[in-house]
Amino acid sequence: MSPAWRNPLSARSTAGVDRRAFLRLTGAIGVATAITAGLSACGGPGSTAEGSGGSGAGADTLEAGLSYPLSTGFDPMITSGATPYAANMHIFEGLVDLDPATLVARPALATGMPKKINATTYRATLREGATFHDGSPVTAEDVVFSFERVLDPDNASLMAQFVPFVDQVVAVDEATVEFKLKHPFALFPSRISVVRIVPKKIAGADAKAFDASPVGSGPFRFVSAVREDKIVMEAYDKYNGPHPAKVRKMTWHLMSDPSARVSALRSGRVQAIEDVPYIDVQGFTGKDKVESVQSFGLLFLMFNCKDERFADKRVRQALHYALDTEKIISTALLGNAEPATGYVPATHPDHHRAATVYGHDLDKARKLLDDAGVGKLSFTLLVTDTGWVKDIAPLIKESWAAAGIEAKLDVAQSPAQYAKVDKGDFEVLAAPGDPSVFGNDADLLLRWFYYGFWPENRYGWTGTAAYRKTRALLDEAAREADADRRKELWGQVTDLVAEEAALYPVLHRKLPTAWQEGALTGFRPLPTTGLSFVDVGRA
Repeated sequence: MSPAWRNPLSARSTAGVDRRAFLRLTGAIGVATAITAGLSACGGPGSTAEGSGGSGAGADTLEAGLSYPLSTGFDPMITSGATPYAANMHIFEGLVDLDPATLVARPALATGMPKKINATTYRATLREGATFHDGSPVTAEDVVFSFERVLDPDNASLMAQFVPFVDQVVAVDEATVEFKLKHPFALFPSRISVVRIVPKKIAGADAKAFDASPVGSGPFRFVSAVREDKIVMEAYDKYNGPHPAKVRKMTWHLMSDPSARVSALRSGRVQAIEDVPYIDVQGFTGKDKVESVQSFGLLFLMFNCKDERFADKRVRQALHYALDTEKIISTALLGNAEPATGYVPATHPDHHRAATVYGHDLDKARKLLDDAGVGKLSFTLLVTDTGWVKDIAPLIKESWAAAGIEAKLDVAQSPAQYAKVDKGDFEVLAAPGDPSVFGNDADLLLRWFYYGFWPENRYGWTGTAAYRKTRALLDEAAREADADRRKELWGQVTDLVAEEAALYPVLHRKLPTAWQEGALTGFRPLPTTGLSFVDVGRA
């Protein structure tokens, strides 16, 4: 998850996201205040920095280097930060969770995948003996509370947009919950992984305190966190689920400086680091292993469609055709990416090769601009200051210059750039994005950028025939029971958004992760931002 995450949907509507909700999702905008310098608060009741660990935990400490500082709190209902979201994979459980490396759904707090009663009814049974980190039992009432707080529009939950089909959640008994859906939704069993289960008596009593000091039911309990320094977790000794902690304690060092992360691994201070600089990938040898995993993570171009120049899709298409994407990938990313041939990468199970694929074609770019009658095109390109994106920006400018397009670069931190976008004060934006940490199905991934807040409030697609058709196709696919037909509809959406190019990927990058192979057991690099130490121990 790059630092530009963000979005929720009203529980009673699939129409979109209000502004207040989205500001909660843009990292430092409106959310940073949720964490103060005093985020070094203790974890759940009874936790200690040097806790004894669980019966299944090893005797050692695991240390890691994370790329991003703390920009939000830990409440799983609203957190938008890459680092706290990764931490929450260890602290909280859903009824169903996603395998961190494969993104395949698997039971967590539930004893099995939710059971389908009929087309709009599902039931799930809780794991016997599951407890929260304060020692209290996990009950069906906690599950109902967890879903209801997500679905409540007043809570502006990031997760609400992913479960708009849920109508009602009820406790059948202490250990059984029943879900009533507004309409059939075939992906229900895996989609509910976006809602983590929280203790009603703690999260309901003081939401702000819970955000700073989270209490879950996962294999690790929260101990402390200090912005731009570290997060400390320890094994939860009463955890009885399928993925017990295999180390006694974890310390995540927050290292935004890439050279510091590389040095920390090579010196042995940490056993794993994320976001290895591409220039350093070839330098790891011996005990240190590095692997680049293809991700959904993309670089996209987004146009202000309210600007009459960019309201013409031929101009948007021209800027894509003018890009020498292969040169950008080989030069700035040292080959660690693939040009976009569709909305999702070619390795994705729902990949559809778009009817429009933007190869490097200067003649076509010039003709499209001529046909659109824009004359000499000149504008400012907003660029977020993520390291690899900054490396790409001059090459984008160079590509466009070859087609007679003049772009001035404006590089700044992600919150500052999105503040301009949200005011409508922009022409074109180049930025990273990756909602796949929430789920990997095409419905979720397409809705992130093409349904609700982004098209309606960011790039100005509201009222267009293309947007109305996109929404209609996604809604039809959501109700479709046949998997082949559903994939066909997603393909139609891909063709449409590729041709329109109001917001569309340039490339999907690979994520390099490095670790001391001999020091860890069971470690796997992720296809998303962050690190996972679920089922990982010290050798």
